[in-house]
Amino acid sequence: MYHIIVNPASRSGRGMRIWKKQIKPALLREGTAYKCYFTRKGGDAAKIAGRIFSSVPDRPISLIVLGGDGTMNEVVQGIPETDRAVIGYIPTGSSNDLARDLGIPFSPTAALELILHRGRPHPTDLGSVTYTDGRRQLFCVSCGLGYDAAVCEEVQRSRLKTALNALGLGKLAYLGIALKQLFTSRTVPGRLTLDGGPTIDLGNVLFLTGMIHRFEGGGFMFCPHADDADGYLDLCVVGDLPRLLVLFALPTAFRGKHYRFRGVTPYRARQFVLETAAPLWAHTDGEVTRKTNRITVSCLHHALQIIRPEIKP
Repeated sequence: MYHIIVNPASRSGRGMRIWKKQIKPALLREGTAYKCYFTRKGGDAAKIAGRIFSSVPDRPISLIVLGGDGTMNEVVQGIPETDRAVIGYIPTGSSNDLARDLGIPFSPTAALELILHRGRPHPTDLGSVTYTDGRRQLFCVSCGLGYDAAVCEEVQRSRLKTALNALGLGKLAYLGIALKQLFTSRTVPGRLTLDGGPTIDLGNVLFLTGMIHRFEGGGFMFCPHADDADGYLDLCVVGDLPRLLVLFALPTAFRGKHYRFRGVTPYRARQFVLETAAPLWAHTDGEVTRKTNRITVSCLHHALQIIRPEIKP
């Protein structure tokens, strides 16, 4: 039996319609046994996932998540034992970077067909961020500190995004806020430690992203060599570049060509510690909860199984 967590507000509020008009009828035609749960507000997906796993102890559980990368992020926070989860993902978010990297179709019905018939469980890494107070948050795709997190934070509280979502134009809110933040976000001195080695003086930093998958922010390939099953985090550090140069560099990240610009630097580690001279906004999979001046980020190797297209040798 499948346990299905649906975010009705995903895809600019069309998640419920996708469930009712496409996914539920297909499940009925297939005769698939399932239980469905609907989120109403932020945090619900984590609570629902926790209740599901506490009610079915000591056995693998097949979950289907209908929502965006933020919904997936919530689900993994709520799973007490991620190695018991086999997740099918129906991407209905605005970015869908997890699906983009795994080759999961953006079409809801095609994604369901993959889950039920054609896909295979794929062991994928998760990331873990630990803050100075000891609190830990997991992430599926990426985490970040600085500019990219500041964009996510402003988008989360933006009335403009709510209005544009109603028109199916939510991405315009991201673009406008990203341009604004590019010229208002400050750079601060930062230090980076990789796998317990010598501390690296980064100079002034605009942002750092640590990635399990190759894409974030709707297709930016900040870490083009990231492999979600290799046990490593790939990092992209953007230093104190002139803002107009950053404006030119960012579009090249859609093709992973941004490292040609001096001041954009890649790193790789199983664990890293980033310290900054002043607190900056931090995000996990685009979800922002706090400012901090220190994060410890680890890769949890093969911590979760997600159904994806079979990889041919």
